[in-house]
Amino acid sequence: MKLRKFNLIMVIGLVAIVGILIAQLLWTRQAYSLEEKKFSQKVHIALLEVARKLYEGTKIELPGENPVVKVSNDYYIVNINNDFEPDILEFYLKSEFEKSDIRTDFEYAMYNCQSDEMVYGNYISASNKAEGKKSVYFPKHKNLVYYFAIRFPNERPYLLKSLLFWIGLSVALVIILLIYVYSIVIILQQKRYSELQRDFIDNMTHEFKTPLSSILLASNYLSRQPQISGDEKLSKYTNIIIGQSNKLNSHIGEILTIAKSDSVPMELDKKPVKLASVLNEAAETMRLKHTLADISIDAKDDISIQADPFHFTNIVYNLIDNSIKYCDGKPEISIRILSEKQLTKLEFSDNGIGIPTEKIPNIFDRFYRIPNSRSNEVNGFGLGLYYVKKICLLHGWKISVRNNPSKGITVILSIPN
Repeated sequence: MKLRKFNLIMVIGLVAIVGILIAQLLWTRQAYSLEEKKFSQKVHIALLEVARKLYEGTKIELPGENPVVKVSNDYYIVNINNDFEPDILEFYLKSEFEKSDIRTDFEYAMYNCQSDEMVYGNYISASNKAEGKKSVYFPKHKNLVYYFAIRFPNERPYLLKSLLFWIGLSVALVIILLIYVYSIVIILQQKRYSELQRDFIDNMTHEFKTPLSSILLASNYLSRQPQISGDEKLSKYTNIIIGQSNKLNSHIGEILTIAKSDSVPMELDKKPVKLASVLNEAAETMRLKHTLADISIDAKDDISIQADPFHFTNIVYNLIDNSIKYCDGKPEISIRILSEKQLTKLEFSDNGIGIPTEKIPNIFDRFYRIPNSRSNEVNGFGLGLYYVKKICLLHGWKISVRNNPSKGITVILSIPN
């Protein structure tokens, strides 16, 4: 159900972005058409004004029909039943185009009735950088005696320049669409890899559980036999098998717990927990397990927090166990509680081998183990601190690590009151 909902959301998002992009492209096209129509109207008005001025001072009246004809998008002809000078025409064209805010290059040509051909006039550059540029071919028109033609060679770039905002917005939407599609592909790949990894872990751990249970059952049975219990070496080897099998069983259970918490949201059963009680109980258990460990606790009996007792106890055991594992000499662990106005801080300090500063951000990653000789000696999968960080985040706590000035590290749990 969740997968279907996820896929549905992605499809809806993709359709929405594609729809917005199509609408944006249609709006841009419409805006270009409007700009083109507006430009054509301004040119038409300007050329009408040029034709009117060419008739001024003559005895010939301006004809009633429209003298301006648009032959193509960038090509116009103006019919003038009157002789005129090229310099005067160019002056009028420049002044009227400037008045109409037409600021792009244009070229004009006049019809010479004596030679019966179009005579090139001039190329006028808006930036005055292309004076003297050769003209393209101007076709001759029948049934016209006195007329001139106008061409705008850069009309399309000129119109597109006025639509930079719309074009930029369209490009931005295309980039967003590509990023969205790329993100979907990455998410689907990561989801597939995560499912494959989880399925592999589940299958692997379950396949290990059956033979391991048989090994433990047979080992416990052997350990109770008189022939085994009466032989010191056989009893020792049997206890090693049982001990290592229990350790492997514990690791498998840890992996299953992590895999399950990744697929199903973990629920916390928060209750008032007395810190001193949990810390003393955990310390006593660890002292029995590791007789050389020196664990000191500085905690008041009346300090309580809201936490899941089971998971909080596991956090304490994990942190103390790590401090003992990663110590070259006699483990010395100091646990103390600092009460502030808004926070209760729980600090675990040890005299272990420490952690390189650049590696500290990675120690809470799943399966991560710092590459050193001590890590190679210690059994485990690199899931302990990942589990600790996950439980802290579920509680809304903050966990941080720093190296001690002399030796070892200090792990700090910041618990809001």
